[in-house]
Amino acid sequence: MKYDSGKLLFAVDLAGTLLFGIEGATAAIAGHLDFLGLMVLAFATALAGGIIRDLLIGAVPPNSLRDWRYSAMAFTGAAIVFFLHRFVQGIPSAVIVVLDAAGLALFAVAGTEKALLYKMHPFLAILLGTITGVGGGTVRDILLAQVPVVLRADVYATAAMAGSAGMILGRSLGLPPAVAAIVGGVLCFGLRLVSVWQHWNLPTVDG
Repeated sequence: MKYDSGKLLFAVDLAGTLLFGIEGATAAIAGHLDFLGLMVLAFATALAGGIIRDLLIGAVPPNSLRDWRYSAMAFTGAAIVFFLHRFVQGIPSAVIVVLDAAGLALFAVAGTEKALLYKMHPFLAILLGTITGVGGGTVRDILLAQVPVVLRADVYATAAMAGSAGMILGRSLGLPPAVAAIVGGVLCFGLRLVSVWQHWNLPTVDG
């Protein structure tokens, strides 16, 4: 089967958009926001990282603003949470962590892939993959007047960076692009989950 990077990128992007849309809407409910606030937070969480990435690589206007399917997917996630909020609120926190890790992995891989498509240096592609993964969550936390998770001693951005680096390394070792993307995604996903369950944190100045 011929590898189609464009289709892979689109599928991964949409999957991540749905997951982060659900997460953003869930955070809005926890923050006691109204329906408009829920939709705004879902949109920002799902699409802000990709928009920042596209602006940095010169892909303007950002693809998530040109293609209505991205916004539709983000709002679909918000609608699921709004209309099924009692069910969503009953979901165990461990499941939410897994969904968040999955969204982070999908976006890190998608961001890295798009950066490579735009002929960015591999090191910069890793940074852009990381930004894609954590950008939406950072905007979400700012809108909720919270210190962004990425700035706290938490293995979050580190997991996205590791996944992006793993994808780049896999391609440099000659792995098929799709396989390298899977390797990077699994690395990011696994590292994020293990760090949460084992309470791993990055070092701080006060120890």
